[in-house]
Amino acid sequence: MSEAPSASGARARSRGKSASEQPCYAALDLGTNNCRLLIASPAGGGFRVVEAYSRIVRLGEGLSQSGRLSEAAMERALAALKVSAEKVRRRRVVRLKAIATQACRIADNGQAFVDRVAEETGLRLQIITPREEAQLSVAGCLNLLDRSAEAALVVDVGGGSTELSWVDLSGGGPEATGGRVTPGQLPIRAWLSVPIGVVTLAERFPEGEVATEGWFRQMVDTVKAEIAAFRRADPLRDLFEADRAHLIGTSGAITSLAGMHLGLRRYDRAQVDGIWMSRAECDAAAGQLLALSARERAEQPCIGPDRADLVLAGAAILQAVQELWPCSRVRVADRGLREGILMSLIAGRGRRRRRRRRGPSRRSEAA
Repeated sequence: MSEAPSASGARARSRGKSASEQPCYAALDLGTNNCRLLIASPAGGGFRVVEAYSRIVRLGEGLSQSGRLSEAAMERALAALKVSAEKVRRRRVVRLKAIATQACRIADNGQAFVDRVAEETGLRLQIITPREEAQLSVAGCLNLLDRSAEAALVVDVGGGSTELSWVDLSGGGPEATGGRVTPGQLPIRAWLSVPIGVVTLAERFPEGEVATEGWFRQMVDTVKAEIAAFRRADPLRDLFEADRAHLIGTSGAITSLAGMHLGLRRYDRAQVDGIWMSRAECDAAAGQLLALSARERAEQPCIGPDRADLVLAGAAILQAVQELWPCSRVRVADRGLREGILMSLIAGRGRRRRRRRRGPSRRSEAA
């Protein structure tokens, strides 16, 4: 991944300093399944990616049964975090935001693990709320919103939870501000965090020797039951039923589904990020996966052994959302929290610069 699209959708171009002289910012996301780091420098209205790192650590493995992070899972996460910390130091990052999500939120020893991470790596993880997680996911997918639509539903499928954010685009969308919005300014009309992700769902419904349609249907119905009672997004329902809205799906499981759909011989973010899939194409890709054994899924180039037992859980979550909030199009996003964090950090940099140019306020002068 060489470059992340800017918030305005314009081609990223450095202004003033060369790319090598630009300060570096970093976003680190420790989730229930993955540890992801993105280091970038400001460019144009967005940023240019300097380095990216991702490792599947399964921090939440067994958490739904024990209520605690296991020692083996913490050791895997610590190993990835130590690599991340070294990359942050080597790139001389000027600002870093490191977050932890569902696994650390709900584990009895979640805060103790965060304290251990600070002691052993120097990284200070912030356990964010589901609301902030939803906001950052939308911010990271901002320029994938179809401005001709009137609403969108951003579905961020994690390892331990799924965040759903209903975005109202009837007022013209985020382009009215040139894309430069903070997460708190996004036109999110309703949001929901469901305590089900690919890891927790797969653990709740072990696959067995053969993946069957009945087993897959159980997963779909379980997720639907969690979402169906939520009514705060109902004012937007007519837009979905009239097909004047679309979904955005962001997760490793959904990008794997898209890679299957495209028939890629190896995963290529440039071909996956931003593509549109119809409802029928999503169903067909899920059907392809169901027809494969776990070993055959592990051999798929866009899935691999680390995700082979989780990808069908991700497909079930996506199908549950599609059945409850029907629309004909899904846009696949190989982006999310990290990009949202970077947009926030860089937007904050711009605000600080403007305050410095304006000089001290009248109140400070009078003091």
